[in-house]
Amino acid sequence: MSGKFMDAEEIRRKAREAWRNNARCIGRSIWESLELLDARGAKSHEEVFEACLRHLEFSTNGGRIRSAITVFEPVARKERGIRIWNSQLIRYAGYRVRDGSILGDPEQAEFTARLMELGWEPPASRSRFDVLPLAIELPGKGVKLYEIPRQYVLEVPIRHPEFEWFEKLGLRWHALPAISDMAFVFDDCKFTAAPFSGYYMVTEIAVRNFGDENRYNMLPAVAEKLGLATNERGSFWKDRALVELCSAVMHSFKEAGVSMVDHHSAGQQFMKFVQKEEANGRSVPGDWTWLVPPMAGSSMDMYFRGYDKSRPEPAFKYQKPAWKNDRVSESAKASGCPFHS
Repeated sequence: MSGKFMDAEEIRRKAREAWRNNARCIGRSIWESLELLDARGAKSHEEVFEACLRHLEFSTNGGRIRSAITVFEPVARKERGIRIWNSQLIRYAGYRVRDGSILGDPEQAEFTARLMELGWEPPASRSRFDVLPLAIELPGKGVKLYEIPRQYVLEVPIRHPEFEWFEKLGLRWHALPAISDMAFVFDDCKFTAAPFSGYYMVTEIAVRNFGDENRYNMLPAVAEKLGLATNERGSFWKDRALVELCSAVMHSFKEAGVSMVDHHSAGQQFMKFVQKEEANGRSVPGDWTWLVPPMAGSSMDMYFRGYDKSRPEPAFKYQKPAWKNDRVSESAKASGCPFHS
């Protein structure tokens, strides 16, 4: 049956199965809790944008995160459908400055430059945490940009439970991770726009977003404040800085009343999920390099086993970034790319 006319309950079931099948997700133990927000009737850029705002509001839920997926009109496998250009509904800008450095998130620097080419004007006073607008493309109608109103973006200032100096680092992060550029596929249909969200595991923010050298690269600054010898590898300064970053992020989200799980608890929950799946006669698709957390991995049972390499459907699948498609770029220019606030 075409996804366009399928009963919403059937789509919900398929979406939950897609989450259960997601080889790179450690948080699948609650796959049956995924809620469906049906936006297949959205026909205009504005209606798609409004549905994205509803998703943010529903899933953020004041910090008590609810796992959710919003589906827009599906297309056949080889057709081009609605696309949300952003990798996540909420992402921070990355600005290239004259000295070659990047203010903000380096991962978003190329995308930020693309949005500015299309007419986005950053805040007069740029910062490391400026929320990017949503870029929404409709087939044959080009792309339009929409600023996300602040009330839909819950952010958490990062403080440490012991070190008062930590707050002066000026770190913060958004409460909701909402993947928005993957396709949700099953049978003969493809939802090219289907943002889905859950809640963060602490290492996603502390270790990767803040710790990676090609992201915010905060380890040297934290290590310096801790008085660690950064010129001596044997001092394990990176390891110690990572622990304090995790402590600060976990503490801050807890104090703000925002859902988050630590990587040890996530590992235990995942292993219970594996046991339950195997007891039900289902093998567990898995990508070891994604499932094992980026710190303390060998302290978890999941580190010592392999996973099913098959990739069954229903599934969430990667798509070529729409904003890198030359044909789409010309369509965007033709539309005039109006900016909406």
